[in-house]
Amino acid sequence: MSGAWYMAGIVACVAGVIAGIRLMNSPRTAVLGNITGACALGFGVVLTLFHEGVATNLLVLGALLLAGILGGMLAYAVKTIHMPQTVALLNGLGGAASALVGLAILIGVDVVAVAERGASALALMVGAVTFSGSLTAAGKLSGLLPQQPVQVRRYRLYSTVLAVVLLGAALLLACNVGAQTVAPVALVVALGLGVLFAIRIGGADMPIAISLLNSMSGISAAIAGFAVNSLLLVAVGAIVGAAGFILTRIMCGAMNRSLRVVLAGATTTNARAATVEPDTAPTSDTVPSKPEKPDPVTLLREAETVVIVPGYGMAQAQAQMQVKQLADMLQERDTPVRFAIHPVAGRMPGHMHVLLAEVDVSYDLLFEMDAINDDFSSTDLVLVVGANDVVNPAASTAEDTPIYGMPILRAGEARHVIVCNLDDKPGYAGVPNTLYEQDNVVLMEGDAAETLKTLIAKLTDA
Repeated sequence: MSGAWYMAGIVACVAGVIAGIRLMNSPRTAVLGNITGACALGFGVVLTLFHEGVATNLLVLGALLLAGILGGMLAYAVKTIHMPQTVALLNGLGGAASALVGLAILIGVDVVAVAERGASALALMVGAVTFSGSLTAAGKLSGLLPQQPVQVRRYRLYSTVLAVVLLGAALLLACNVGAQTVAPVALVVALGLGVLFAIRIGGADMPIAISLLNSMSGISAAIAGFAVNSLLLVAVGAIVGAAGFILTRIMCGAMNRSLRVVLAGATTTNARAATVEPDTAPTSDTVPSKPEKPDPVTLLREAETVVIVPGYGMAQAQAQMQVKQLADMLQERDTPVRFAIHPVAGRMPGHMHVLLAEVDVSYDLLFEMDAINDDFSSTDLVLVVGANDVVNPAASTAEDTPIYGMPILRAGEARHVIVCNLDDKPGYAGVPNTLYEQDNVVLMEGDAAETLKTLIAKLTDA
């Protein structure tokens, strides 16, 4: 293949990837964007095979066929609720590929320029950190590892030591000093650093971690592209890395957290409980009686406006179909229904959009936090389904907790609130939810799918 045709193919592939990412900015065009990006990358693979002269190599073609079959089986078998850990796994595989490229060059090629050896060392290290960090995140999301942040004593000391070791190893590898020994050691150290980074992530920081690891997978691919002199890999990897980093910044903004704080592991899981000692023991005369909670079905039947707030509990209960049915019933009664989506609801960016799109909830009904927050005070009824941290008013008062300072959906400002959560325990961030204590809130504990089925049945009979 001539150089001119190859460059034209690179431009077409890069343009397709950029167009795919652009289309995925909106739920309306996300599917088309995903298809566009996948086709562009597929074209890039074919282009590379012909450019490198291995388009007829049976071993390469067999490997591609096997990988394609395994990828298709994974995509077909994975359930929507497992999508966050699947995304983390795919990020990790991207990092592993880059690490293997770097390792192969460092220990398998005798004559390589210093710049290429340095790039190979970086690809090895960044890819390995991405791989182990992503696997750790996937393990936490799937419940195989502790889902709460694991506090590592002297984390900064350990991480600094490991980073210094990797820096020294990179210099040695770039100078081709002891590559057969240094490269495997660097690989093990980088894998350990990735685990150390991800094991402390939990709660509301998980969407930040997923998007950051996505960015790192792209960066490692771009570095590997420098190592193998592949302009296409450099360009596509850089695009993925930049897009992932932008998304990371958006997630940090939604959490009102600094990326530096997240990377430094400055998280805590214990809310600061403020206690007040009464002058006298409370008696029946001094303790005001709480008003009787209204019937949820009556609230649904009489509500003039309804906002539904979905969360990760909806995904766990697979209750999105019941949410859709209830929303349809309310709309048939001429009750306006909207969905309020918090940027970090769920375990990955856009998680709620995926779940609601699965049951054909109209995109016109989905409103981001900034677009709907001011409307809660004039809303008759808010229905919270499996959401906890993203509606927790304690985010503005519970200092030294993972959610302190995080902008929330101000659901508690509505006239009435129905909460369909499994129980009244703290959410993933480990902070008790003060919303449950408000007089205008009715808490319906239990599996959200079953709770909603009960509400739907009673509303039908009403």
